[in-house]
Amino acid sequence: MTAETTPASAECPCRSGKSLDACCGPYLAGLPAPTAEALMRSRYSAFATGNIDYLHDTLLPNTRDDFNREEIENWAKNSVWTGVEIRGTEAGQPGDSEGVVEFVARFSMNGKPMTHHETSRFAHQDGRWYYVDGTLGARPRSGPKVGRNDPCPCGSGKKYKKCHGAAA
Repeated sequence: MTAETTPASAECPCRSGKSLDACCGPYLAGLPAPTAEALMRSRYSAFATGNIDYLHDTLLPNTRDDFNREEIENWAKNSVWTGVEIRGTEAGQPGDSEGVVEFVARFSMNGKPMTHHETSRFAHQDGRWYYVDGTLGARPRSGPKVGRNDPCPCGSGKKYKKCHGAAA
């Protein structure tokens, strides 16, 4: 499916549950994404719709030298994009200068289901969010590991498994 054949009322490729025109569509059309996560979701949608110019234009300008349009276009067009899962975010909100988004993109290539797990860095410059770079996999843990039966570090007094660990 390409941008030309994706109706605006269709479900957004990022699988937010919203229509394309109510989710990533405005960003793909040029409106600045308000958060690092919104930019990441819209970049996923750009892969799904074949909007290679958007992928180029949302790279931090001083990192565009190694952008391989042909390689990216081949990956985008030869894949069936099936959804993205946001695993976590750090900063990346309006007013922040940096943000981090950990995600898992799902797609299939040649009929084989695949995933791309990345922790991406974003920068906010001149009123826009830009993709800086990413590392494969999850971001290394910065603090000590919390056990399921340990007190939750948020200070609630509950066990971690009954508080912030319930969704993990």
